Amino acid sequence: MDWIATIINGALLGGLYGLFGLGLALVFGVMRVVNLAHGEFIVMGAYLGVFLVASMPQVPPWLMIVPVALAGYALGWGLQHSVVNLAQRTGDPLTPLMLTFGLSVILRNGMVELFGADSRAIDGGALTSAGFDLFGLRLGVYPLLVLGLAIVLFGSLQWLLNRTEFGRVVRATADAPPVARLMGVAPGRVFNRVMGLSLAFALVAGFLLAQRTSFTPFSGAERMLVAFEVVIIGGLGSFWGALIGGVVLGIAQLVGQKFDPNAGPLYAHLLFVATLVLLPKGLAGERK
Repeated sequence: MDWIATIINGALLGGLYGLFGLGLALVFGVMRVVNLAHGEFIVMGAYLGVFLVASMPQVPPWLMIVPVALAGYALGWGLQHSVVNLAQRTGDPLTPLMLTFGLSVILRNGMVELFGADSRAIDGGALTSAGFDLFGLRLGVYPLLVLGLAIVLFGSLQWLLNRTEFGRVVRATADAPPVARLMGVAPGRVFNRVMGLSLAFALVAGFLLAQRTSFTPFSGAERMLVAFEVVIIGGLGSFWGALIGGVVLGIAQLVGQKFDPNAGPLYAHLLFVATLVLLPKGLAGERK
């Protein structure tokens, strides 16, 4: 039963890991851009959550997810419109890559100046410590809610891209931007909204993270690594693959901790390397 509990809790942790990778997968899938500042934006969502919860203590922390998501969308839209679109127009894929790398350095040092280097966390109240017994297994309420929210967000994104006019425009732009432009679509405007969605997911993931564990301005690199591994393990051709990758990575980490309490992340990284060697397209990636 102990091993079963470990696997289930790893899968629940994977819901949060999947959210780390969702925005990264979206931007790469549509814009072919790897946002190296993605981890810093996750941490920014955590700090924004700390500020909002402290500013409005009478409001349940879970409700702050709405303003955090809206702030992320506005930030992503503005960033893409003002900077990243210009970098993409050069036609050199290294330009947006280096831009986001520089942005990650600026954001990290900016957060150190604003908030200091001490660790922070959000007190989510009784919800984060609540649990229940199921068939002899002890499960946490908060991780279960996070996994449920992740499934809802992944499903909503899938519906948005496959069932709406906006989704058809996004897919057309992703497949062939020059052709989409000839049809009257402005790729830059589409990319603005895509980056907005990406950072909305990133900031929400950071907000949820802050209620589970502590963080510092330097936590972005670790979160970026997890997001990248999630996307690669799941497969670049599938958004649901990011959730699958998150679940697999979460299970690998907690199983590793069963063997060695200090080696959980190592087992997750080894799984990532094994996936690259054995399944380069990931578990759910497109295959010819």
